[in-house]
Amino acid sequence: MRDVTRLAEPVSADPGNGGVLAAWERFVQGDDQVLGVRPLVAISWHRCREQYRVDPHLTEAPVAVAETGHPPEHDVVFTELGFRAATVAHEVGGLGGLVTVTDAAGRILAEWGDQATLARAYESRLVPWFCWSESAAGTNGMGTALEAHGPVPIRGPEHWCRAFHDWSCAGIAVRDVVNGEPIAVMGLCCWRGRLPASAEGWLAHAATMAQYPLRRRARASGAELVAAYARARTRSGAPLAAVDTAGKVVIADEPASVLLGVPASTPAVDPTLRWNPGLPEFIAASRHATGQAAHDPGWVGSTQIVGHPCAEPTSISIRPVFSCGHLIGSLVSFGALDGEPVPRAEGVAPPAKPPRRLVAVRGNRMVLLDPAEVFFAESRGNDVWLRTDQGWLRAAATSLDKIDGELAGAGFLRVHRRYVVNLGRVREVERGRKGELSLVMDRARETLPVSRRNAAAVRHALGV
Repeated sequence: MRDVTRLAEPVSADPGNGGVLAAWERFVQGDDQVLGVRPLVAISWHRCREQYRVDPHLTEAPVAVAETGHPPEHDVVFTELGFRAATVAHEVGGLGGLVTVTDAAGRILAEWGDQATLARAYESRLVPWFCWSESAAGTNGMGTALEAHGPVPIRGPEHWCRAFHDWSCAGIAVRDVVNGEPIAVMGLCCWRGRLPASAEGWLAHAATMAQYPLRRRARASGAELVAAYARARTRSGAPLAAVDTAGKVVIADEPASVLLGVPASTPAVDPTLRWNPGLPEFIAASRHATGQAAHDPGWVGSTQIVGHPCAEPTSISIRPVFSCGHLIGSLVSFGALDGEPVPRAEGVAPPAKPPRRLVAVRGNRMVLLDPAEVFFAESRGNDVWLRTDQGWLRAAATSLDKIDGELAGAGFLRVHRRYVVNLGRVREVERGRKGELSLVMDRARETLPVSRRNAAAVRHALGV
């Protein structure tokens, strides 16, 4: 609650609105130039125009479609955000503002704040049971937060719809700590004024607090997966791995670890430390199992994947694991084809095909990079920076996990919680006095640490 009192600060007009409004007018008429517009907003405008085709002259948000069922832990998040919203309702109302809580679909569940502003919000349907996702209402604090990581401020004409240009808002998504999918959004909105500078910090704090119970539950689920893996190992001699609902490896035995390119027999209970196998087909099959098991707890599936050192496909069987009726992951047996065939998911590229481009940002421009131009990606707070042949560039993606996924199969490897490295740009491997490894990159000459938990995967990948 340390940031609550700081919210009650005066608001002021945004002096930069004129240039943004001019860029918006050109963009909605078909011009692709967005000079003077923040990259996050420019990318959102492109989504609204090209992907979602939202009418920029929409005057009100549409009615939300009823959400399907969600796990019990999501209710814990809604309750926590509602509590935090209620504690600042008076301060926010004193600014003439609103505080909102939405679900993962952008549907407003509840709001608090100034009565006069609440009445004005009704004109735009900025009220419960109406949808504020980007696909429904264009660029806005709540909807754009569902598409991004960290606090997202949207001011005045940065909104995609002209009718919302008198609003300033900010939102932050609370995301599942295992699969990264949004669960809910906390939002702050103000009519014809700027939210205080402290608003983004308060939102970030509120989201962090809401994620604590999710992290505790995920760590407990990780321990339960390790226990299920240990029990299965006593019943079968087949290579075996345990993966979470996002397809990340929690533990694998020696033969399975070689195929998946992860350390052997090293439990990764904490969701932030789990192993990304970098095999799109394997991850897609694991996520398919998650979807199937949610509707049929007895489901078992099978498919074939191409492991890291192999040219020939390997058969796998996937068996979901439950705890107290809650799906926590799957056990994957190698060399078996038991259960229903798993279809190839649409949009999953073959493992050997690297991404065409990696999107970075330079000023107000988006830079399209060939992965070969990138030495490594580094996480710094809420941003990811790319060390490239063109120097340092900020990645459009704000999550190192997302970069890791995009570069899977393109010769990149997560070597540390802060670094994803292009193995083709490693010139030297240094060994410390205690056996710790560091990587020296070619040309750039930066030296990057290798965490102890990633050392075995690095040695295997580099053949050292």
